[in-house]
Order: sequence, then structure tokens, then C-alpha cells
Amino acid sequence: MHALARGASLFGPSYLRLLSAARSGDRRRLHIEERRWATQATRALELTIELHGIRHIDPAEQYVVASLHEGFADVLALIRLPLDLAYSATEELFEWRFLGRYLTDSAQSSLSISNGASAYREMLGAVRTAAARGESYVVFPQGSILGIEVAFHQGAFRLAAASGLPLLPIVLTGGATVWEHPFSPTLNFGQTIRLEVLKPINAVDILACAPSVEAEMKARALAAHPRPRNFVPERDGWWDGYPYEIDPNFPDLAERVARHRQSTSDAVPTRVTSSISLGGNVDTRHHPRSRSRLGVLRTQVPR
Repeated sequence: MHALARGASLFGPSYLRLLSAARSGDRRRLHIEERRWATQATRALELTIELHGIRHIDPAEQYVVASLHEGFADVLALIRLPLDLAYSATEELFEWRFLGRYLTDSAQSSLSISNGASAYREMLGAVRTAAARGESYVVFPQGSILGIEVAFHQGAFRLAAASGLPLLPIVLTGGATVWEHPFSPTLNFGQTIRLEVLKPINAVDILACAPSVEAEMKARALAAHPRPRNFVPERDGWWDGYPYEIDPNFPDLAERVARHRQSTSDAVPTRVTSSISLGGNVDTRHHPRSRSRLGVLRTQVPR
């Protein structure tokens, strides 16, 4: 009952103040209310958020913020950054009762998952719009919450290069310990999320050093505590029909996934378009727990 009461409080007056700020068109007021709501949510969850490397951020600068991603709770850590943030989300998430109202009223950009090139253009426009408002734009290069082993999509780096904004790498672990949706319905209290900011990378240099950035972010995550989520398809399901690739630096898992795909008639494509959530047309027969959607606030861009 105590947990229910704490959860209900997040969608009472503080949530209504957040929506009011979103509808006002006053972005400064919106970001103030976002931080207030996130602070309340963090307290309700008895969540500890560890921040490292904040010295690398210039609060007056706008960035493409590229973060590792484990779940909904990640946003509670990201909002602690001394930056005003903007996001994109799939059309599906705009239909969620509470999240959708916030996304709509705060004018976050909605992405169609049907066309990769179109999605990239939409996101580039959203990056430029955010920068013009003094906001940084959050992307999740893995485009997935399956685990640390999922490979980055180069579109995240292309966004930084095309927009002329520096890329700010964020190593984030522990989000899955709070709520491992869609693998578990359980909300866990008293967990820890660790966020580490790495040195920003100039837009001119980002495409050339993208592989080394991915390698460094994952190496730091694997050395961190809490540890990052690992993708174990025998436990989590193979997610046939959900487009993802395994980082070749995890050769054992990459080989297992490749063998599985070869053995099934519904192997996923090797290149992703812009899908960032499971919709009704995705085959989840090989997920052992449910046909639950993998719709999480995240931004995946085309390769």
C-alpha cells in the first residue's frame, strides 16, 4: 500500500503542474517542473543517483547527448545533468496515458517507424529545433534496452556531425535494476543508477572516432557498479522480428544470435530502419514471458 501511495503521488498535483508548464509554451518553466517531478520520483523510488564527470559539461553549450540505455528510470538520472533536454519518442508512446500527455503537451517530437530516411530527417530537424531553444537532444545509440551487447547505430553520430553540435557520451548503468520492463513487471525500490559523463567530441571528428567512442563507453560500463544489463536470449527471448545487432566485441553472443537467426524462417534484417519499439506487427513468439511491447522512451536512428 505504501508503494501504491508513493506511485499515485507522482500523478497528482506535481504531474498536473508539469502538464500546465508544458502547455504554457514556457520552456524554462517546463524544465523546472520536469526536474521537480523527477526529484519527487527519485525520492518515491528511494533511488540513489551517482553522477561522475559533470565537469566535462558546459551548461551554456548544446549537445547531442548519446547515452547507454536500460529503461524508463534512465531519464531520472539524465535530467540531473546541468542541461535542458529534449527527446523524440515513437508514435506508440504518445498513446500511453500519462507519458503520452506529457510528450504531447511538451512538444517532444514524434517519430514514425515506417521509413528510416524520413525518421533521420525528422530527428535532424528536432535536433536543430532543440538547439535553437537552447536545449540538448538525447539519443540512445543502441536503440534498445536488451543489454550492453547491442551494437550502436551510426545514425547517432551522424546527427552530431550533420547538426554541428558536439556529442556528449553518457555511460549509464543500473536503470534495469529499477524496472526491467518488459522482462519483469516488478518495480524495485532502493536501487542505484550510476551516470558518468565522458569528454565531449567535436562534430568534425565524431564520425572518424565513433567505433572508439562505443568501445570506451561499453568498457567503462562493464567496469562500473552497478553492472550494466546483459542480454541473455535464452532467458530474455530472441526477439525475432525486432531489429538489433550484436556488437562483434561480444563474439560468443554474436555467434549464438547468428546461429539462431539462421535456424528460423523469420530472421530479422541486418539493417534497421527507425523502429524503436515493438508494435503489433512484431513476432514475439520466441520471448518466453509475454508479448509485451518493448516501448521505452528512447531514440534509435538509422544506420
